[in-house]
Amino acid sequence: MRQPKILTTLKTYSWPLFAADVIAGATVAMVALPLSLAIAIASGADPAKGIVTAIVAGFLISLLGGSRVQIGGPTGAFIVVVFGVIAKHGYDGLVLATFMAGIILLIAGYFRAGNLIAFVPEAVVNGFTIGIGIIIGTSQLKDFMGLSLTKAPAGFLENIPALWQARESFSLIAAGIALFTLILIVALRRLFPRFPGLILAVGAGSVLVFVLSLPVDTLGSRFGELPRELPWPALPDFSLSRIIELFPSALIIAFLAAVESLLSAMVADRMIEGHHRPNAELSAQGVANLASALFGGLPATGAIARTATNIKAGGKTPVAGIVHALVIMLVMLLAAPLASYLAMPALAALLIFTAWNMTEPHKWRSYLKGRKSDLLLLLLTLVLTVVVDLTVAIGVGVSVGLALRLSRRKSVTSDWSPPER
Repeated sequence: MRQPKILTTLKTYSWPLFAADVIAGATVAMVALPLSLAIAIASGADPAKGIVTAIVAGFLISLLGGSRVQIGGPTGAFIVVVFGVIAKHGYDGLVLATFMAGIILLIAGYFRAGNLIAFVPEAVVNGFTIGIGIIIGTSQLKDFMGLSLTKAPAGFLENIPALWQARESFSLIAAGIALFTLILIVALRRLFPRFPGLILAVGAGSVLVFVLSLPVDTLGSRFGELPRELPWPALPDFSLSRIIELFPSALIIAFLAAVESLLSAMVADRMIEGHHRPNAELSAQGVANLASALFGGLPATGAIARTATNIKAGGKTPVAGIVHALVIMLVMLLAAPLASYLAMPALAALLIFTAWNMTEPHKWRSYLKGRKSDLLLLLLTLVLTVVVDLTVAIGVGVSVGLALRLSRRKSVTSDWSPPER
């Protein structure tokens, strides 16, 4: 079934539901705003691209998706892929790859491929997710420690020596702001889990930089002021050679969008005791990525952390996700100049916290107690993600995982135990 969930929920909609959705949507927007900026920067893109993606894709994923409470936008899972595509093919290449990924997702939704997530081994997803978390975390050490590095290398193995060579430029002030922000994020998450502490923590660190006139890079000093309006939509530049060149990247973007969105919807189902429509979700991801590309945005998918925040804040229907996108747009229209004061070390602390959560340390012990073959598959995917690239990691991981399943001579059923990322 590909019917959007919003059509079902509106049949019994009421003013109390609307009030709950508005509060939840506004809460999630305050979490999504700094994350969207930080993810865009870590991806090697202009920070404004993250805001555009959160608005355009976030709106469409909630409007057309198959989950009651899914929140969509740019996510950390895409950082490694996006950074690599931009470094190799330029930003226009990323836009075309995202557009192509949208078409692939629409085709997948049309042919009802949503249930195929059952065939992707959980160990593979956990492996590349941990690998992505490691890469994101190390990529943020430059700003976390205030190192003077003109351009950080894209690869993990190249990035570590570059950071070491720049160690003499370490800034105690920048590291202090980053640590202050990180500690505040952790404290607020533990003491007030329903409160949008991410934006408060990043804001507090940035206020310190401004009030004390500290010599720390800010969003404005590095990228200039954010635009106060959405760009006009435009088709990407097409050519047969370019399409062939970017097709592998488009496949990876589509795969990640599908897996992350369906995984997020499964986690949401457990939290609300509901049932999402996987094929409607894939179709929504396709439309959202097409639209994001038209507006020059980044790839988008369902965001597990933001979806969980929406549920905990009281979101009941897709209207909450629509409100979340509209609130971010309102902030862009009215308060974009304030974002230029956000401190880069504070945003780096936010992403390092996100990267740590992506690795799911609370599940490491269960990995060790599970099947040895699953542990080896996880480690294989993790190492390939970090050392080689995500394309090879996913291809090899899925192939080996399916071979292991066949070798066990059991019926192929889903082995998911949905994580709470």
